[in-house]
Amino acid sequence: MHSNTKAHAEPIEVAIVGGGPAGLMAAEILSELGHEVHLFDAMPSVGRKFLLAGRGGLNLTHSEDFNQFLTRYAESQLRLQPVLSAWGAQELCQWAEGLGVETFVGSSGRVFPKEMKAAPLLRSWLNRLRHPSSNCPVKFHMRHRLTAAQALEGANAGAVCELTFEVTDLSTSQLHPKKVRAQAVLMAMGGGSWARLGSDGRWVSLLQTLGVSVRPLEPSNCGFHVSGREGQGWTPFFQEKFAGHALKSVVMQWTNAQGLPFRQQGEFVASAYGLEGSLIYAASAALRDQIKQQGVASIHLDLLPGRTLAQTLKELQHPRGARSLSSHLKSRLGLEGVKMGLLNELLSPAVLQNPEALATAIKALPIQLCATRPMDEAISTAGGVAWQGVQNDFQMASLPGIFCAGEMLDWEAPTGGYLLTACMSTGVQAAKGLHAFLEGRANPFVKGDEP
Repeated sequence: MHSNTKAHAEPIEVAIVGGGPAGLMAAEILSELGHEVHLFDAMPSVGRKFLLAGRGGLNLTHSEDFNQFLTRYAESQLRLQPVLSAWGAQELCQWAEGLGVETFVGSSGRVFPKEMKAAPLLRSWLNRLRHPSSNCPVKFHMRHRLTAAQALEGANAGAVCELTFEVTDLSTSQLHPKKVRAQAVLMAMGGGSWARLGSDGRWVSLLQTLGVSVRPLEPSNCGFHVSGREGQGWTPFFQEKFAGHALKSVVMQWTNAQGLPFRQQGEFVASAYGLEGSLIYAASAALRDQIKQQGVASIHLDLLPGRTLAQTLKELQHPRGARSLSSHLKSRLGLEGVKMGLLNELLSPAVLQNPEALATAIKALPIQLCATRPMDEAISTAGGVAWQGVQNDFQMASLPGIFCAGEMLDWEAPTGGYLLTACMSTGVQAAKGLHAFLEGRANPFVKGDEP
């Protein structure tokens, strides 16, 4: 139920919309620069997706060589290169240590807090934001859902934008509008996944009404449905016996959008609908695009990366006597569990009984994927505010004084710390740009022509 009270536009200096890592990092930078910062978020508290992502161990960033690190951003790497060069993995670790959070590098090269959890880091971060040494504490406005934005023509007490929020009154449970007029605005409202945590993508239509070009949001780092041998997904038997089982120490090969083959070792999980997990997520962009173009995408699994095809065939040709094929493969090759289940699920009896054909399948088992899981289940999203409409300082070209950061922008990356690093890095960059805008001078933070 909405209140009938007419909203009066409150004048403020800086409005940040979105309380995820990008918005919080921008708030920190701007607060330290002496600006009065108001941060608005639709949820009862900030950093909800950040907290959930860190439940199994908060992956802050990655320790690999910068040039390799940069390739993880695929088509957006040229645009993000100067941003990540100025504030990237090393700066993120230093920032965490400044909060009293010690980090370490795991065996995979990923960087984690020593305590592994997100909550202690977020608590320290919010404490600093509320009580910064600059005496400009960030003012937090929870349960404020952005419903409209209007760019203001000409100078209106210095304001560039009027924002309208739908606010929940906790004492009455009524919704009422609240308007603010800001001298500068930074939007960091996330992508379109995990809507229950605040990233629901509702901002897309709002920005489009302002003339901002937005590429459709799509799932990234997501699971995929399989076609199965009969084109109907996994059989009920496979679902019941192997859903949730991990395939470890396998190599997956797939083809990217340019037709180049990729091979990567890792692990993933067989789910009731298909496949999910880190190795699948690493290829999700290529697989999603291939499905859009061709209707299906193919991957090949090497179930025994430690053996050559010749070695595998030799073991298969060993006489098995009265043993079943499953017992023979377990004895000679160590194949069992979900790996054996996949062979039985995907291969015909003729292939299973032919040593040459079976050896080839073990080393390159073809699996067809036919659809992504729904976007709300994805870890992150692709698409967003198109780069051609965003200046180097992350100001929207058609909306002076309105900036954008984080997952709202049109980039994607696999899991491994790359998502969080770019979100926070773009938050830093957008905040520097906003500061320069308010100061009325060019932003020296990142130089170079528009891409």
